[in-house]
Order: sequence, then structure tokens, then C-alpha cells
Amino acid sequence: MIDVHIYRYHPERDRTPGMQVFSVPDDFRERMVLDVLEHLHDQDSTLVYRRSCREGVCGSDGMNINGKNRLACITPVAEVLDGNRLTIRPLPGMPVIRDLVVDQSLFFQQYERIRPWLINDEPAPAIERLQTPEDRARLDGLYECILCGCCTSQCPSWWWNPEKYIGPAGLLQAWRFIVDSRDQASAERLAALDDPFSVFRCRSIGNCSWVCPKGLNPMGAIGHIRRELMQRGS
Repeated sequence: MIDVHIYRYHPERDRTPGMQVFSVPDDFRERMVLDVLEHLHDQDSTLVYRRSCREGVCGSDGMNINGKNRLACITPVAEVLDGNRLTIRPLPGMPVIRDLVVDQSLFFQQYERIRPWLINDEPAPAIERLQTPEDRARLDGLYECILCGCCTSQCPSWWWNPEKYIGPAGLLQAWRFIVDSRDQASAERLAALDDPFSVFRCRSIGNCSWVCPKGLNPMGAIGHIRRELMQRGS
């Protein structure tokens, strides 16, 4: 049997959060963590978590699994087991709404700050704004972000300054638009980040790149932004 320790908290019922222990058959070693949660939800319908596509695309089921932020739907149980123990907690650094569901309002507010859309004042072409293959390739490793929040919620710098530091996910997307050849607001975007907190609170800890379920490198993108700002400042 596998012992599954799950963080439980119902704000209208519980004074403090706690861990509840469930057991599931060993057969679940060959399945995904989300399958474990679905199985347990059938037994206890009060267990609350987010899920949608179950294909690692929507980013809904980000959670902390045995100490590392992951997507439950694409995390094999066998790869994360600590002996026979599986521990599941909500994403750290975000207020818990209930059980494994966190309030991501501030996360998306910081994402909105970087204006995640193309800024181009030229008249729209009849078909599309074209790019060279080389310009298009600069977006690889950036546009694939699914905004699951795994990177930002594993970042100590964001835990300390969530209202001021944009965080890894937002900054990855900021760089994605700064380097987009179709965007005309790169200088304006960089100027908006040129303060002591928005970017420079990053301490290059690297948790963001360590946990990204899509294999992206937010810390690298942050480094590019810092270099651009330093060069412009000099």
C-alpha cells in the first residue's frame, strides 16, 4: 500500500490546517498523481483540488508533491515516491482557499503588469505580421509557458516580495514580448521593469527553472532582462 499524506484545510470548518493520511493500492505506482487524487476523491468527495485537461497543457493542477512543485497530471507516482509515502501540499507562497486550491489572484496581477500582448501601432496587415525564421526562433522556450504557477510559487524572492517582485512566470513572459520582432514597445517594457523590485529582487536561486514542468528556463530570461537594463543604464 502507498500512504498518501494530503494537506487539508476548510476555512469555514478548520481552525488550522492539517495532514490527512489515506492509503491506496500499490497498483497506483504505475499511474499519475492525479489518478491518486481522483481515486481518493471518489472515496471522500470533500477533497478539493483543481484539474482540467490532465495532459500538462492547462496548468490547473500545479501542487507541491514530495517537496517539489509539479503538475499532478503528468507526474508518475513511481518517480516521486519516498519509500511508500506520497505527500501532497498546495503550492507554497500563495493563500490557501481550501485543501490543495490556492488563490492565484496576485500571481495573475503580476502577469498582467507585463502587458502580455503585442504592442504595435502600425496598421494591421491583411493576413499576419510576418517574422523571419530566426526571429521566430527567439521565442522558443518562452511562449510555451502555461501559467501553472509552479515556478513563481517555488521562488523565495516572490515569497518575500509578492506585491513588488513580478516573479519568474511574469518575467519569462516579459522577455518573450521584449524580444518579439513584431512588438514596438521593447524600450517601454524595459523602462517599466527598471526599479529595485520588479526584476532585481531575483537572487538567482534557480528554483524556477528546477521545477518548471515544461522544461523552460525562467532564470535565464530574468538574466537577459537584467543585462538589458544594466546596459541601458550604463
